[in-house]
Amino acid sequence: MTKQKSIDTNSLKEIPAKPFLKWAGGKGQLLEAFQRFYPNELRKGKIEAYCEPFVGGGAVFFDIAQKFSIKSALLCDNNEDLILTYLVIQKEVQNLVEKLDRLQNQYLKLNEEKRTEYFYKMREQFNAEKKKINYNRFSAKWTERTAQIIFLNRTCFNGLFRFNSKGEFNVPQGRYKNPKILDAENLEKVSELLSVAEIQKADFREIKNRVNENTFVYYDPPYRPLNRTSSFTAYSKDAFSDPEQIALATLFSELNQKGVKQMLSNSDPKNHNPDDRFFDDLYKDFQIFRVPARRIINSAGDKRQAINEIVVTNYDPE
Repeated sequence: MTKQKSIDTNSLKEIPAKPFLKWAGGKGQLLEAFQRFYPNELRKGKIEAYCEPFVGGGAVFFDIAQKFSIKSALLCDNNEDLILTYLVIQKEVQNLVEKLDRLQNQYLKLNEEKRTEYFYKMREQFNAEKKKINYNRFSAKWTERTAQIIFLNRTCFNGLFRFNSKGEFNVPQGRYKNPKILDAENLEKVSELLSVAEIQKADFREIKNRVNENTFVYYDPPYRPLNRTSSFTAYSKDAFSDPEQIALATLFSELNQKGVKQMLSNSDPKNHNPDDRFFDDLYKDFQIFRVPARRIINSAGDKRQAINEIVVTNYDPE
């Protein structure tokens, strides 16, 4: 992580930047609770580098980048379309704003029937174009695809960002009277925050030799399903099963030996089965906390009840 640049936090204070995508499992609702788990070295300005191997919606990164003196960041995810979107906002935010403004104007003036037609045509086009995208070379097609991603995310059912086994976006249309497809002010603030970041499509294991004792690493891996019917969080076509969770715990232990400050969150299996000690055993050598949370994406409103998430740290957060 060699990229260093100071962020003008004065321009971000009035209305803080927030995630530009609605995200299943996003941590926006948990930020206040999470802040007490951040390492003291971060608060004291002794840590100036940040790493997030499962960046997702980026809520924790945006929170930390606006509160602390972060000079460099490494943001990774295994979802190539998500990384493409981050890179476009970092490099071409004004072009993106223009495209989203056009999409928003076109969509909002349509009646309900025409909106449905527009949505599914956009979804079909988005899936068809995937084979034509070179994810290794930045191009104008990236900006167009990012506009499509944000449009679909803002107009689909419950803001799910989900792909099927073929890598196709398969979420149906949502019913919103006046969806905010374009938030230009927020996108510009996000772009400024991303100016300190190196953004890569990468497996979480690839950070092993990229961080050191001056880095704070936060892991937000795909949730371990609470039960067999709750595994809807397929943000990429590659599943994140128990062996992957175990591999992540191994990395956590290895980086602990290097003195890297680390924090991890996940769903708590004990919500469903009080005897399930999967994470308690996996991270038994570290500090484990349980934090009340409300799952905000569920098709049944009565199932959006408060449940616990776990937070694991390799340091004393107090």
